[in-house]
Amino acid sequence: MNVLRKLLFPFAILYGFITSIRNYLFDKGILKATAFDIPVIAVGNLSVGGTGKTPQIEYLIRLLSDKYKVATLSRGYKRKSEGFVLADAGSNAEILGDEPFQFYQKFPNIQVAVDADRTNGITQLLSQNKKPQVVLLDDAYQHRKVKAGFYILLTSFGDLYADDFMLPTGNLRESRSGANRATIVIITKCPSDLSVEVQEQIRLKLKLNYSQQIYFTFIDYDDFIYSKEEKIAVNEIKNESKLLLAGIAKPTPFFSYLKNENDECLTFPDHHHFSDSDLEHIQTKAGTKKIITTEKDFVRLKDSKLASQLYYLPIKSTFISNDQNFDATILEYVKSKVES
Repeated sequence: MNVLRKLLFPFAILYGFITSIRNYLFDKGILKATAFDIPVIAVGNLSVGGTGKTPQIEYLIRLLSDKYKVATLSRGYKRKSEGFVLADAGSNAEILGDEPFQFYQKFPNIQVAVDADRTNGITQLLSQNKKPQVVLLDDAYQHRKVKAGFYILLTSFGDLYADDFMLPTGNLRESRSGANRATIVIITKCPSDLSVEVQEQIRLKLKLNYSQQIYFTFIDYDDFIYSKEEKIAVNEIKNESKLLLAGIAKPTPFFSYLKNENDECLTFPDHHHFSDSDLEHIQTKAGTKKIITTEKDFVRLKDSKLASQLYYLPIKSTFISNDQNFDATILEYVKSKVES
């Protein structure tokens, strides 16, 4: 924690007080929260950025979309559109935001919508001719105006909310007690060989109640990188000189997975909109080498001047154990709501 953040400690206390009052008013029903008849699953975190929400949403899409009509609803962070937007053939990352556009491109059998007002967003989805049977709310843990039926809270192995503090001293959006709303807590970005002993230590540290389930996942990288035209095995390009490019919250694992001593890494802010000067700089740095980026960045760059040398590395969230129990819990919740 740097000196400036320590100096801002009084503001963290004030911010924590304000968010606690807000949560209390929602908990007591003084502030209105809208519930819907269909299953609504909210995925989010207590801290700002970088806990792996996108691969977790994609996991849920894969789990549910063969059995149910699924829609994702995000606010569409840094998009240039306003209000409710339902993705269609004319959509792009500027209209939807990078992550929703990624969902739209990867999963053509689902509906993808954005709206900062999640209550209005769900209402609009349910007014469509092809209305969804289940809605996945992306990054909506603090969006208390919708009362989801199921809450999945994510926290990173290397940055547990139990070790964090309120903004601006720490990175928490609300008090650690907000974890009490979670149906399931997932520790993301774990080492793939995380021991049972360490898992139990984390379980005890988080002090979850008896009804809450906890799971541990790791980021699993694809065996191939992809461009608009081809795919190449990762083991073929690891030793090749290349430019690695990331505009995500925590890019270190991505770089570490692909990097060799001859590679150069370029980092941009999360959800960065690449300007013409950015593209010139990237192209100058890359020369004729391949440019490998994250899937989230690829959706913003794939039609740029970098397209001919641009590749991306997909990731997915993989459970260390008990994935069948997780799947069964989600499917049971959705089935009970759909059939009620």
